[in-house]
Amino acid sequence: MTERVQLLGISNAIVDVLAHVDEALLARIDAPRGSMTLIDEHKAREVYGLMGPATEVSGGSVANTVANFASLGGRAAYIGRVKADQLGDIFVHDMRSLGVDVRLPPAADGLPTARSYILITPDGQRTMQTYLGACTQLAVSNITPETVGDPEILLVEGYLWDLPEGPALIEKAMAIAHDRGARIALSLSDSMCVDRHRAEFTRAVEGHVDIVFADDDEVMSLFETADFAAVERKAAELGKLFVMTRSEKGSVIVEGEVHIRQEAIQVPRVVDSTGAGDAYTAGFLHGLANGKALDACARFATECATAVIQQVGARIEKGRFSP
Repeated sequence: MTERVQLLGISNAIVDVLAHVDEALLARIDAPRGSMTLIDEHKAREVYGLMGPATEVSGGSVANTVANFASLGGRAAYIGRVKADQLGDIFVHDMRSLGVDVRLPPAADGLPTARSYILITPDGQRTMQTYLGACTQLAVSNITPETVGDPEILLVEGYLWDLPEGPALIEKAMAIAHDRGARIALSLSDSMCVDRHRAEFTRAVEGHVDIVFADDDEVMSLFETADFAAVERKAAELGKLFVMTRSEKGSVIVEGEVHIRQEAIQVPRVVDSTGAGDAYTAGFLHGLANGKALDACARFATECATAVIQQVGARIEKGRFSP
């Protein structure tokens, strides 16, 4: 049996490749400033060839959460598909260096490792060109009692429903984890993802899912309402734990009759908001896994997110917060 961990994440395994560029490069590759565009393998090679020096780090929303959870001192594991190529080796090495148990070895064949080219212009704006590659080949066969193990919490992301075998592999992972007594957490990913899979997400939340992480746009899309008060009522009726971030409005935690409002922490300047939600999720789950009350989880999660928005990059420095 695989060693028990507090958190197991399953998601699209993506390497973030960050580089400082000028506006001319964006025009050359026809990338709207501030956009996120999915590209094919040919375009991925073209963009990489035009970039200057770059920093490469394991990425993807749930992977960031798992990495930050480990940096906070938690015991974490991860399932995602990369290829045995340069970027795949970087992804695995980066995660393992933080103490994350990477449960799938890189694939010997198939598509190259997914990467998101994050092009940072002088004004700090980020434009992303993303090639999904190997992460789309995560399969039902990768989800076994051995790879899932015996986690206390399983965290999956909504984007997995976009994969060819995504719905089936998530159902299998949830069933294994549920049978072993794990709490199941779902990150809704983004509002357009919710629009694509609202019926499936609703069934999941009404079924095995115990915890939902979402920002206000995502959860309003789930419940098909623009009224956040209505969101709170609907969440309460379901009786599950809803953890909802609202940017400068802070966050709201709802579990049945329990309603917690956590104020945001004001900062002099937001340097980079990328990954703030992932850091919040990591902090909240770390508190939850260590038996903290929900209000304490929300406060710690807010501190984690606040640290991330005051730096470049989505990672919490190891040792930044005391256990």
